[in-house]
Amino acid sequence: MNQEETSQAVFEMLGLAVAGDVPGAATALQNIGMASDDHRMYGVCCALAEAGKHVLHQLYGDQAPRPGTSDMFVIQELIPGATAADPAEAFALRFLTAWANGDRVTTLALFNTALDASDDEYVSSVGALLANVAGLCRLALERKRA
Repeated sequence: MNQEETSQAVFEMLGLAVAGDVPGAATALQNIGMASDDHRMYGVCCALAEAGKHVLHQLYGDQAPRPGTSDMFVIQELIPGATAADPAEAFALRFLTAWANGDRVTTLALFNTALDASDDEYVSSVGALLANVAGLCRLALERKRA
């Protein structure tokens, strides 16, 4: 799978996830993963995070952090320790937040940490990122329709 094919596959995978086709999105993620090396999968995560960043800016409008300022997105745990109990969810939230804040050093470090974990945790981490971005997309669509 070359870069253009991967880009198209990621777009289709996100569309499946937003539509609620979990088995289809999971199969698409598996196909992308099987055809990609670590560098390509980092790119897949970055593409998902970029979609999430775009949606975050749509959802927050003029209250979204502005480039060139000290503003930034932050994670606020409503239940202390909730992300510690779910490493895949912690990865997804931290990766998306770091990407949305333009912190590429942290996104790479988070990806490498997920990559060094067990295969199951790595797959769960990328899947959680997909699920979180899809959830943001669904929320934006619901708000737009309302």
